[in-house]
Amino acid sequence: MSFKTFKGGVHPGHHKSATEKMPVVPAKAPAVAIIPMSQHIGAPCEPLVAVGDLVKKGQKIGASKGFVSVPVHASVSGKVAKIGTCNSALGRAVDAVFIENDFQDTWHEDVKPNPNWEQLTVDELKKVILEKGIVGMGGATFPTHVKLAPPPDQKIEFVLVNAAECEPYLTADHRAMLEQAEDLIVGLKLVMKAVNAPKGLIGIEDNKPDAVEVMKKAAAGEANIEVYALETKYPQGAEKQLINVLTGREVPSGGLPAAVGCVVQNASTCIAISDAVRKGVPLIERIVTITGSGIHEPKNMRVLVGTPVEEVIEQCGGLTENIRKLILGGPMMGFAQPGPENLPVIKGTSGILCLTDLEVQIDEIHPCIKCAKCVDVCPVSIMPLFIGSSVEQGMYDKAESYDAMDCIECGSCAYICPAKRPLTQWIRMAKGEIAAKRRAAAAK
Repeated sequence: MSFKTFKGGVHPGHHKSATEKMPVVPAKAPAVAIIPMSQHIGAPCEPLVAVGDLVKKGQKIGASKGFVSVPVHASVSGKVAKIGTCNSALGRAVDAVFIENDFQDTWHEDVKPNPNWEQLTVDELKKVILEKGIVGMGGATFPTHVKLAPPPDQKIEFVLVNAAECEPYLTADHRAMLEQAEDLIVGLKLVMKAVNAPKGLIGIEDNKPDAVEVMKKAAAGEANIEVYALETKYPQGAEKQLINVLTGREVPSGGLPAAVGCVVQNASTCIAISDAVRKGVPLIERIVTITGSGIHEPKNMRVLVGTPVEEVIEQCGGLTENIRKLILGGPMMGFAQPGPENLPVIKGTSGILCLTDLEVQIDEIHPCIKCAKCVDVCPVSIMPLFIGSSVEQGMYDKAESYDAMDCIECGSCAYICPAKRPLTQWIRMAKGEIAAKRRAAAAK
């Protein structure tokens, strides 16, 4: 039986059958790893290496410059060939370190198991999570150590694991649960320790009954951890919606989960935390779903950060003809790319979707017909049609008055719109303008 669900949402096709039964296989290491200095929300890193330097696998090569930031590490051993720029999922060039792989896999001395990991203090635990570069791996890439530092007056009662994986096509977290359930439980317990939370909750959509069963078995001996099957509906895995579903609490407008006593972590992030704390391994690889009708051999692959997307696609048999879109992430919240050139896999690359005319329709944008379907499906109860119209007219103050900043950019409004209006993109544009105005005002 499914647990309760949230208001609104949509039911896009799952499109998971091509990879949901496919075990994770290792991707080949790249000849040249492209390591971006910005793989997370927040301040980019500054390179700690120079051209010609020899580096080891797991070595810190980028230093974080602010609290909302994390260091980055080499995913291969070899020589720094270039410090330049590469393309990013957001469509802009970012600084990057290019490492010629020597294929020796020589690990840095800092990467070593900690036999006493269970005795780490809370401060030591948080430091490891920061130093090993852990970020949210569901796509948002928010630095994990920041989530683990709520204000002193906000007591955390629940740590929630987002294992819903509600985006169509993606099966990376699904496979991670099936193949690394025990590691996920360890990671969850470490997060609970870091924030002194007495209860852990794992939410999985009910279209993954095998994962629900495996996770319930893994958590069977943990009295303070519960696993729930959730109704399959998008965006079931959105942070605020997951909190409401599992705890009945509602994060206030403009507020963070800590305001209602919650911290949310992605399933794969919990596994990365376990690896960092127990094995000393920084976040230098992740599971990626490569799928869509435009790829010859859909797969779930464990890919080193910095591997060029072109090479990953080649390892899946290459592209078919009539490619219409290449998307990093899921089709609802991911970002379409002009091409795979000079574009590496990063910490937040949950999927590489190669879509053809069979899956992508390019529709003409029509005037709003005031049907209010976008209002009905909006999971945060804002009015996308009015925000979109305001942006069309360049009226960003008006868009702000309609609570544009509360948008979670799930894409449900654009998906359901019969006029094919790019509401999510317009709201994202509005949020950028509003945030810039607020920064300018604060600087005065």
